[in-house]
Amino acid sequence: MSDTSPAASPATGTATAAAPRVPTIDLGPWLSGDPDARAEIAATVDRALRTAGFLLVTGHGVAPELRGRIRAAARDFFRRPVEDKQPYSVKVGGRGWLGPGAEANGYSEGTQTPPDLKESLTFASEDPTGDPDVDAEWFRPNVWPAEAPELKELSQEYLTAMRTLSDQLLELLATALDEPADFFTRHTTHPTWGFNVNWYPGTEVTGEPEEGQFRIGPHTDFGTVTVLDRQAGKGGLQVFTDEGGWEDAPFDPDAFTINIGDLMARWTGDRWCSGRHRVLPPPADAPAEELMSLVYFYECDPGTTVAPLPAPKGEVAYEPVDSHVYLRAKLDAITVD
Repeated sequence: MSDTSPAASPATGTATAAAPRVPTIDLGPWLSGDPDARAEIAATVDRALRTAGFLLVTGHGVAPELRGRIRAAARDFFRRPVEDKQPYSVKVGGRGWLGPGAEANGYSEGTQTPPDLKESLTFASEDPTGDPDVDAEWFRPNVWPAEAPELKELSQEYLTAMRTLSDQLLELLATALDEPADFFTRHTTHPTWGFNVNWYPGTEVTGEPEEGQFRIGPHTDFGTVTVLDRQAGKGGLQVFTDEGGWEDAPFDPDAFTINIGDLMARWTGDRWCSGRHRVLPPPADAPAEELMSLVYFYECDPGTTVAPLPAPKGEVAYEPVDSHVYLRAKLDAITVD
């Protein structure tokens, strides 16, 4: 996958040439820098989220070795025979294995695409709140496959880092809006989250793509922020902007790709756009290409009322929504019956 954006300064995220649509933000100066550096970073974030809904983030402190070990453990599971994986089979929103044909993300925006060409191991928030109804829907125990014995411990270490990073990002976003630092994190005291390990095998596993079929169809995410650790590939991530249309997402092996979801877009009254994206099918000139992504979807506390910021910060006066009524409808929309 090519990176067509101009280089960005790792210290501040500002471009050395024309400002890229998807800038790179070094969290180091944000976390420990002076007020001028923090203000510059916040301004860069605001500009980027108003055009693309995406950022690259370095300085996050998550070791690449950990991400590699998770991939290795998950790959051992994905490459097993279907009969070994079938006992863990679930639908979207469950905890276990999403097999071929389980999901079509294009459905969420009304596009009737063929099912996505991927398999996923999917996990989610599980620490109970004490409310039986909430816990039954949003905090059920995870199911870790016995065939991947290292995956649970590795993932739990990774998920701890993702929770910390996501709250840091929400504080950065609040500052970019000139709001108190806890404007969003006051609603993440017991949040829901999802974690997908997405496997994108080659055509020897998926078969030839149908017309209009993707590894993941065009869509926006549903929550507040998404933290993506991905691999570069010809059949990889593309992002959409009004200025550039569909473009290959810039790639930095040290960076996480960050995008905001629908709840955050609504919260800001569409000042920031929910990052529309897709993952291309296996390429015709590299049909055996295999990629794997680690995707952390961060949300907020169940029952949070998401009301848009008033003008002039917010641009669209959406009706307030219950965060998790909204999320459930979105999850249901992408499920293939």
